[in-house]
Amino acid sequence: MEIARKINTLNDERKSLDLNATTDALRIIRENEEMRKANYTVVYSPEWHKGVIGIVASRLIETYYRPTIVLTYSNGLITGSARSVKDFDVYDAVDACSEYLEHFGGHKYAAGLSLKEENLENFRNSFRDYVNEHITQEQLVPEVEIDGEIILRDISSRFFRILKQFSPFGPGNLSPVFTTNGLVDTGRARVVGKNHLKLEVVHPDISGFPFSAIAFQQGQHYENIKEGKQFSACYHIEENEWNGVTSIQLNIKDLRFEE
Repeated sequence: MEIARKINTLNDERKSLDLNATTDALRIIRENEEMRKANYTVVYSPEWHKGVIGIVASRLIETYYRPTIVLTYSNGLITGSARSVKDFDVYDAVDACSEYLEHFGGHKYAAGLSLKEENLENFRNSFRDYVNEHITQEQLVPEVEIDGEIILRDISSRFFRILKQFSPFGPGNLSPVFTTNGLVDTGRARVVGKNHLKLEVVHPDISGFPFSAIAFQQGQHYENIKEGKQFSACYHIEENEWNGVTSIQLNIKDLRFEE
């Protein structure tokens, strides 16, 4: 129990560092018109913790979908983590700027790098020029790849047990994404936490039980949901445990209101 408490405390500290750095980075971008409109992100603060900058880079892509590098200061050098968007090779982009770097490594979608402070501006400009020359507008549009269309009545405990046999899920074996059309909320929709949308969805024209659903960072859809508008959703199917009760939950990645 003592070890578990220490792990939990460290995890809470990590989450706090992650949240604070992400909030700070988003503010930097939001307050700079050139950065908001750019095809890339390079942000730097010596105050951010080296251990969370990769997570922060991934978080920034959720808001500004484009190749992203987050930099901090550590052991006498500026150190960074790069993350990319679909089909854009961020390693090649970093490699193209290697004359300004001390060290770098990685792969197509993620890279690490370090550089001297006096080379930061040249590196930023070089990275900007490479991205602007090589990225397409299509690569700057986020998309969700859907594995199959189903109706809610297809989802059962047996179906979920079969899905779990394909685990563990990760970069080489992504958790399947399903889509369902013609959904409505039962009237229990609400915004929870930091702009998360909590739903209970049903097919109005097909018999079956409602399913609990969560749509992270999608609270902007609340008014349309509240008005009873039908929508399509794409989602992962997950287990959710609350007060000792385990149930199936839909983790909605995106939703679209029907015409």
